[in-house]
Amino acid sequence: RPFHVEPTNIVSVNDDMQRVTDEAAAMNKRIHYYSRLTPPTDKALIAPDHVLPAPDEIYVYSPLGTAFKVDSCTDGYGKNSSLVTIFMIWNTMMGTSILSIPWGIKQAGFTSGIILILLMGILTLYCCYRVVKSRQMISLTDTSNWEFPDVCKYYFGSFGKWSSLLFSMVSLVGAMVVYWVLMSNFLFNTGKFIYNFVHDINVTDIVPGTNGSNKVICPSSAGDHPPQNRSMMFSSGNRTGFELFEEWWDKSQTVPFYLIAILLPLLNLKSASFFAKFNVLGTVSVVYLVFLVTVKAAHLGIHLQFNWFTENEFFVPEFRILFPQLTGVLTLAFFIHNCVITLLQNNRNQENNVRDLSIAYFLVGLTYLYVGVIIFASFPSPPLSKECIEQNFLDNFPSDDIMSFVARIFLLFQMMTVYPLLGYLARVQLLRQFFGNAYPSLFHVLILNLAIVGAGVAMARFYPNIGGIIRYSGATCGLAFVFVYPSLIYMISLHRAGQLTWPALIIHIFIILIGLANLIAQFLL
Repeated sequence: RPFHVEPTNIVSVNDDMQRVTDEAAAMNKRIHYYSRLTPPTDKALIAPDHVLPAPDEIYVYSPLGTAFKVDSCTDGYGKNSSLVTIFMIWNTMMGTSILSIPWGIKQAGFTSGIILILLMGILTLYCCYRVVKSRQMISLTDTSNWEFPDVCKYYFGSFGKWSSLLFSMVSLVGAMVVYWVLMSNFLFNTGKFIYNFVHDINVTDIVPGTNGSNKVICPSSAGDHPPQNRSMMFSSGNRTGFELFEEWWDKSQTVPFYLIAILLPLLNLKSASFFAKFNVLGTVSVVYLVFLVTVKAAHLGIHLQFNWFTENEFFVPEFRILFPQLTGVLTLAFFIHNCVITLLQNNRNQENNVRDLSIAYFLVGLTYLYVGVIIFASFPSPPLSKECIEQNFLDNFPSDDIMSFVARIFLLFQMMTVYPLLGYLARVQLLRQFFGNAYPSLFHVLILNLAIVGAGVAMARFYPNIGGIIRYSGATCGLAFVFVYPSLIYMISLHRAGQLTWPALIIHIFIILIGLANLIAQFLL
């Protein structure tokens, strides 16, 4: 025999051929994905002809969370281990909503707040599981490049396409508005800290607060809106110079406008892929916030008194009628439904998707519970009332607090790098639908960005309440992506297969009604 191949070698060759075939198929899927994500003229995400596109270059985002590229810890074939998948889901979901969780617990009551975090985590996890399964129920040859909006278009036609675009834009623009309000807040406090430190100015705020090195303040007691630069005592420094600084460095009157000079040019860039390199700052910020909360609680101690339905001077009831304000915040805090398919399709072991998704949700819920419960429990009551807990709990620490200053610096820089990414995603989704190009001209892009920036400046100027913005946008986009579409698609697919039962019908109609009630309640309470 001139040529002989052992059976074991045949198996090896077949395995290699199958691996090459799988890689080629994966390459085609990625090219299709990139062609939808970027305009034809944008080469940032398009691999050169002579280079095999990296299997893991996929951008995902979550409102108020992180926008980043899935590019770490993959094996040679673009697949992630379960540990990496769990971390990416946690990292994507964890965002600025964490700053409003203590306020949400205060609005709902301590006991009901804990219960609602657990229940909303379970409910949104189930709906997220339905999103993952929705693509698998479609009997088409190739749906591997589909995300949930594609599934909505398949089931509901043009209505599904445009409605998913609308609610996606609500989540994106809502996130960008919250970012602008928070960046104005952080920039104001950072500038105030630096000015006072450089000029050796000791300012005693007119708002009430505790004494000692771990001071906690109550800004809301000074009026309906957080105070600006109002002060009453100076140990040194030029009073006239300080008053001039107060006039030109105001939290709502001037600082939101200063951000325009920094961020508007970045929004007009054709590609924002450079900013994805800083996604690790989101993880660092959350870890530091957990550290800050732990240290503050260790110094302040625990201040709890259980009043089940009555309210006194320093404590709130355990159950309050304002609890929907927390559910609105939590809808966005647990929101990952628009990008979960992308995250899980790179999981090396697809059979572990449900387990890994559940673990990630558990860790997210645990993080929210830890920060919310610790801040609420350690808030010094008396002498301050629990009603003083702000929508951004960092506002309960004065601008000269060192640990809070570091947290604001971290969050400010992180948001300034994520904001252009969110603007880029909004541009791609909206302009491509209307003009067939994500960058039709500088004029089109500039008009869109001016509208988005204008909304952020207006909210920072007239309604700087991030808890309110988060709960309104969360309940709105969550109604579609979390409650209605996953339930309807599941019922339709069961009906087509002749497997729809009355219990399944009743349960999923009830889920839809929960989402609708959640949205309506935001405008009534």
